[in-house]
Amino acid sequence: MDETIWQAVRAARGWLDEANGTGEAELTCRMLKLTEEAGEVAGAWIGLLGQNPRKGVTHTREDVAAELADAAFTALVAIESLGLDARAALGRCAGKVTGRMDDRPAASGSAAD
Repeated sequence: MDETIWQAVRAARGWLDEANGTGEAELTCRMLKLTEEAGEVAGAWIGLLGQNPRKGVTHTREDVAAELADAAFTALVAIESLGLDARAALGRCAGKVTGRMDDRPAASGSAAD
């Protein structure tokens, strides 16, 4: 990932630390912020599908992607707020997922069958 992302994550954590402190209540709020962001993803998706008949279609795929990016960024800031390296945590997660895919059985119905 571009270094500017990690710089922004660290800067956001520093800004929040300075503005709100670093106590347990603040850390709790940072974790809960991720839930708030996930709700905004859900709202954008519902808006994309037009599931609210009163409102109709209100969002685009780009809107949904922007909300997903907000959620991802919020999660990275929360990891850093725990005093951990978000880049390393994300790398471990990617490795875990890649390992699961490498261990999966071959799909049936493939050209090799």
